[in-house]
Amino acid sequence: MDRLSTTVRPYAWGSTTAIPELLGTAPTGEPQAEMWMGAHPGAPSRVTRHTPQGARELSLDEVIAADPERELGPAALARFGPRLPFLLKILAAGAPLSLQVHPDAARARTGYDAEERAGIPLDAPHRNYRDPHHKPELICALTPFEGFCGFRRPAETADLLAALDVDSLKPYVDLLHAHPEDAALREVLTAVLTADPAGIATTVDETAAACARLGGAHAPYAALAHHFPGDPGVLAALLLNHVLLQPGEALYLGAGVPHAYLTGLGVEIMANSDNVLRCGLTPKHIDVPELLRVVRFEAGDPGVLRPEASPAGEEVYETPVDEFRLSRYARPEGAAPADLTTATPQILLATAGSPRVGELTLTPGQSVFVPAGETVELSGGGTLFRATVLA
Repeated sequence: MDRLSTTVRPYAWGSTTAIPELLGTAPTGEPQAEMWMGAHPGAPSRVTRHTPQGARELSLDEVIAADPERELGPAALARFGPRLPFLLKILAAGAPLSLQVHPDAARARTGYDAEERAGIPLDAPHRNYRDPHHKPELICALTPFEGFCGFRRPAETADLLAALDVDSLKPYVDLLHAHPEDAALREVLTAVLTADPAGIATTVDETAAACARLGGAHAPYAALAHHFPGDPGVLAALLLNHVLLQPGEALYLGAGVPHAYLTGLGVEIMANSDNVLRCGLTPKHIDVPELLRVVRFEAGDPGVLRPEASPAGEEVYETPVDEFRLSRYARPEGAAPADLTTATPQILLATAGSPRVGELTLTPGQSVFVPAGETVELSGGGTLFRATVLA
């Protein structure tokens, strides 16, 4: 197995303290948003491999490309091709991320092919599809973690908006009482995102002032408007469930589910893709017609996940996708060793204590890549996240 050298992404929304506190290092004063563990070409992890020419540091995508069957195993290679199909992250939100959705596999392929035929450069700001893959995600809280996820029941949102007593919101209140629910949600989101920019900015400012005045369930939206004054994404977020995860709880974000993370530290795993369509809370490109093709206008509970424990001590976060499988071991010191050997590739990440994998001791934030089929035993105390695939 290989200890991973990882990259921290300094996105502006990142916390300045959360990742340093996890790692036990001094803050730099700059935002540290995401630590990436995987073979994503944007910031692949690096490993040291011993070769006939001596020890060499290589990127994980180079290692996999050199011998995909050995690194990934025949089953994962046949299912997903010569690529690690997931990306594992530590995510530290100090400010809200953009409100966004991800396409399903069919729409990702169709959209990618269409933009390729149109000759749109991959790095063009107005490009929607950077690759032909879907991007389901799972976020597991390490600290209290706040976000928005999925549509609230329209009647409940109508009551939330009516309580604000903002005249320009009243047409939306009326629409949200209409049936069927999916059509009502579609009509309101479309109206918000296609409204006259000056007029909707005024509505956002009036709504934010009313939210601040009322507090309670309205307070998160006032905070959102503080970061994004006049942004129609604030009104779009009012359609969504507000969620507060406790440590160990998780959210699964499937295709078409609008979501935004607000604050907190978590372990995130996703299919290895860059496909994001934005709804607001960002200066980046928003393609409203394409967004409306992708969004699933389904209201309901956001579905907080709690892990299912196995007799061997592995706690699994069950999701309906095969590109990734995330589980957790929370072990007291002196617990019996656990065999983690599997026929698929793994990344193992410590978040507390000092668990040992084979001969390597991991401190919080450290991780290893385990090639498919390599024997690996977990011992010692602490918390270890295990990322692999179903193939």
